[in-house]
Amino acid sequence: MKASIYDFTKTQLTEWLVDQGQKKYRGQQIWDWLYKKHVRGFAEMSNLPSDLVANLTENFSFSPLKPLVVQQASDKTTKYLFQLEDGLMIETVLMYMEYGLSVCVTSQVGCNIGCTFCASGLIRKQRDLTAGEIVAQIMQVQHNLDDQGKGERVGHVVVMGIGEPFDNFDNVMNFIDVIKDQSGLAIGARHITVSTSGLANKIKEFADRDMQVNLAISLHAPNNDLRSRIMRINRTWPLEKLFDAINYYIDKTNRRVTFEYIMLNDVNDHVAEAKQLVTLLRPLKKLAYVNLIPYNPVSEHGQYARSSKKAIARFYDTLMQGGINCVVRKEHGTDIDAACGQLRSNEMKKRQKIAR
Repeated sequence: MKASIYDFTKTQLTEWLVDQGQKKYRGQQIWDWLYKKHVRGFAEMSNLPSDLVANLTENFSFSPLKPLVVQQASDKTTKYLFQLEDGLMIETVLMYMEYGLSVCVTSQVGCNIGCTFCASGLIRKQRDLTAGEIVAQIMQVQHNLDDQGKGERVGHVVVMGIGEPFDNFDNVMNFIDVIKDQSGLAIGARHITVSTSGLANKIKEFADRDMQVNLAISLHAPNNDLRSRIMRINRTWPLEKLFDAINYYIDKTNRRVTFEYIMLNDVNDHVAEAKQLVTLLRPLKKLAYVNLIPYNPVSEHGQYARSSKKAIARFYDTLMQGGINCVVRKEHGTDIDAACGQLRSNEMKKRQKIAR
């Protein structure tokens, strides 16, 4: 398979062009075509010499993604199932938020983290996505928006789809460099959020880069016993190591950290867990923010159910009374395959039935 043109940061693209005997300014020209004019083929790059167009066509593919399924919910949330060039499948989600259009991208094919409530982890990691395959998710969504002719633009990105972003660290960092480049898509660093299940060593490496990108932690439990039961990653990176890394990140960047907390009925939603969470986060003062997430049930994880509205409200009140800023996440796309990884999982089941 050819590499995708989206695999390059602008610096990498310019260096490749210079190695090919081209002038440096050709890098910016190609960058404009890709990320300002949103072209879908090299032949559309009309100010490039024909030999360069031929060279690009010979060496690189354009988008490595093929849309298989597109689901749109009543709230306009749109879920895409894409097929990669090797036949594997990934999901991407477009959400219409109060502050603009946000895309949730996938960083790996499958996931090895082993969260016992998550649809994404039903299929083990098959491989990392390249930076270009992650960038292409944004561009496919943007191309679809362009086709609708409303002038809508992707302005926010969350790396919270299938996979653990910090397990694919270099490709995710290159992806961020591409989409936040001010001469291209120009998605502001503070409009980008990366979510990790808690790879403490990579949180520190992320802090050292000081990219001004938001960090979210998939926490989901306030003590080691419970977190190790529902999130296997906690056996490698228990809360002590995780919070050592979080404190390092805060000391280095002075940036707020969002803690994702999925509400599982009669598992992690009691007042006792809420009080433990207050104790855990209070040392972070005003730099901790909690997102309480109503659970989207997954049939393969039948042991879990969504917490009641009463339990969520009680948990929320306990956090607020303890001085912890929090919000109950507004739900999106509840009338389609809502859980992350669910659309892909359902499509794979259909294909397996047909194969039989």
